[in-house]
Amino acid sequence: MMWKESNGKLVRNVKCQDFNDALALVNKIALIAEKLNHHPDLKIHGYKYLTIEVYTHTTNSITKKDHELAKE
Repeated sequence: MMWKESNGKLVRNVKCQDFNDALALVNKIALIAEKLNHHPDLKIHGYKYLTIEVYTHTTNSITKKDHELAKE
């Protein structure tokens, strides 16, 4: 799974086993986001797909903090 740059955001699409697996991944990401105080946009769709979008909301662009979050 690789990060792609799209429309000024780092984007990653993940296919999970099922909805519970997708939800568990969201919760894992939430813990990391809280630790870094930098929060991605998360979307579960099709019951087992998760789209993660990372960008700095205040600048509406990709910054060093976004790369740090994506690395984690």
